[in-house]
Amino acid sequence: MVGGGGGVGSGLLENANPLIYERSGERPVTAGEEDEQVPDSIDAREIFDLIRSINDPEHPLTLEELNVVEQVRVQVSDPESTVAVAFTPTIPHCSMATLIGLSIKVKLLRSLPQRFKMDVHITPGTHASEHAVNKQLADKERVAAALENTHLLEVVNQCLSARS
Repeated sequence: MVGGGGGVGSGLLENANPLIYERSGERPVTAGEEDEQVPDSIDAREIFDLIRSINDPEHPLTLEELNVVEQVRVQVSDPESTVAVAFTPTIPHCSMATLIGLSIKVKLLRSLPQRFKMDVHITPGTHASEHAVNKQLADKERVAAALENTHLLEVVNQCLSARS
C-alpha cells in the first residue's frame, strides 16, 4: 500500500476516513453502438467509464467512489480529438494528486486512439499545489520519465488493475 502523511510506504493515511459516494449504474449499450458499420464517436460517458474504476492509491476504493472523478468534469470533442478530465483530490493537501492524475492519463493513453490530445488536470481551487501538479501532468517528457521509473509504473498499474 502507498501511504500518505508520513511518506510513501509509511502506512499513515492522509485522509483516513474519506466520504464514499454511490457508484453510478453501468451505461446501457445501444443498438447503434453494437453496429460495427456505424461510426461510434467517443463521448464524455465513455471516457468516464474508462476512468471511474481506477483504484485510489491509498484506499480500497475507486476514484468514482471517492468522487475524485465525475462525468460532469469530463469534456470530449471527438471531431477535434480532445479529451479534458478535471479530477478533485479528496483533501486540499493530498500528496497522491500527481499519482492519481498520472493514473488517469495512463489509462487514457492506453485506451484511446493516438489521435487524441489529453488534458488531465486538478479541478480549479481544490488542491494546494494545483498549479505544480497540473504543470507536471501537462509535460510529456515528465510523464514519460515518470513511466520509466519501474516502482512508479508498478504503483500506477496497481491503480489501474481490477480489484478482485
